[in-house]
Amino acid sequence: MYAILDIETTGGQYNEEGITEIAIYRYNGHEVTDQFISLINPEKPIQPFVVKLTGINNAMLRSAPKFYEVAKRIIEITDGCIIVAHNAQFDYRVLKTEFERLGYNFERESLCTVELSQKLLPEQKSHSLGKLARALGIPVSDRHRATGDALATVQLFKLLLAKDVEKQIMKSLVKSANPKPLASKLFDLLEGIPSVQGLYYIYKENGDLVYLGRSSNIKKRLNQHFTGTSRKAKRLQRDAYTVNYEETGSELIALLKECQEVKINRPIYNRVQKNTVHPLALYAKKDENGYITLNIGKSDGRKKEILSFPGMTEAKSALFKITEKYKLCQKLTGLDPDAKKSCFPYTLGNCNGACIKKEPAEDYNNRVTEFINNNSFNHQSMIIIDKGRTIEERSAVLIENGVYKGYAFFNLNYQVNKPEILKNILIPMEHNRDVKNIIQSYIRKKRALKIIRL
Repeated sequence: MYAILDIETTGGQYNEEGITEIAIYRYNGHEVTDQFISLINPEKPIQPFVVKLTGINNAMLRSAPKFYEVAKRIIEITDGCIIVAHNAQFDYRVLKTEFERLGYNFERESLCTVELSQKLLPEQKSHSLGKLARALGIPVSDRHRATGDALATVQLFKLLLAKDVEKQIMKSLVKSANPKPLASKLFDLLEGIPSVQGLYYIYKENGDLVYLGRSSNIKKRLNQHFTGTSRKAKRLQRDAYTVNYEETGSELIALLKECQEVKINRPIYNRVQKNTVHPLALYAKKDENGYITLNIGKSDGRKKEILSFPGMTEAKSALFKITEKYKLCQKLTGLDPDAKKSCFPYTLGNCNGACIKKEPAEDYNNRVTEFINNNSFNHQSMIIIDKGRTIEERSAVLIENGVYKGYAFFNLNYQVNKPEILKNILIPMEHNRDVKNIIQSYIRKKRALKIIRL
């Protein structure tokens, strides 16, 4: 007997999430014999990104039952069942934690349909629930809601049961109700590790660095390594002797340090990053009428590129956003190459008419130049201000003449709007194409980022 379930939570720190919705379908291998679906008042606020994802907000849960009011029903419907879920480790952990808060030891065997699908459907490119459902023709309604996801998991599980004829894979993946506790050695290694943004370093007994990782929550990520069942996780559990960490506060600095330090140290369990090849780039040039045009072309080190891209899809997507944001002309950005006279957006009032020489070249070029100055590294100097490691601190990344020089942390009372001052506290770093791509990508994503142009 199986209890196929899905849980939605408030989000938040590891083991501090609250359940907001639960759907459980009791399944005998042939049909659903019972079900339980309910919103739950978590008695704590929902994270904003979760509200956007699920559509469940705090107002919807005010009159919903609290977990202790539905706990007995959950115990009854899952009695004698194997818990089945897509990413069962998460759902079972959250459910077990809620019961522990009530002083009850909730124990069930569990089975993960992610792991099961990886074994039985190795040809699938992705094993996320949404992509598997699309690939296998499983209808999904109310995606990211407990009922919709649980019903999709029921259909997926039926298919996987049929695929595993001898049921040997199924048996091998069922997790015991009493999993081995975190080894005391590994538990001790987590002692003192904070839940912060930064890098962590795992060393063998002989002092060799075997793995270097980055996370927005170092402690949570290490705990996942030390309780995971993948081949890589088991190797890390076997070899880990000491763990160090470095807090960065800023995601950008964590990305830049990870990029450089993996290449320098080459830890055996890291895939050493090769220089990322971005075969396409965005270039600017003036046409015969004096308008600055933007064009996607093959990367050429002899030309001054504005941005680089891993593929044409990413390049065109970015260029459409740029054209819209700066109100540029699709004909002059190469997005409407078939336009003989005006571009199509001009007819909708979304282009000022540079395509038919109605807008003066100087006015149009000013907006193109603004875009280039905001995105290109070519000969530009800037200081990127981001989060620090404490409330009183900020971080700074220095770029001079298009070259990444390094980073620093400074107190809010310290003025770093001049490179001469910043260089006194700067930690020098190496510039390369990967670093350039990391910084440009970060600037594009973080629109509220403070940038001081020099």
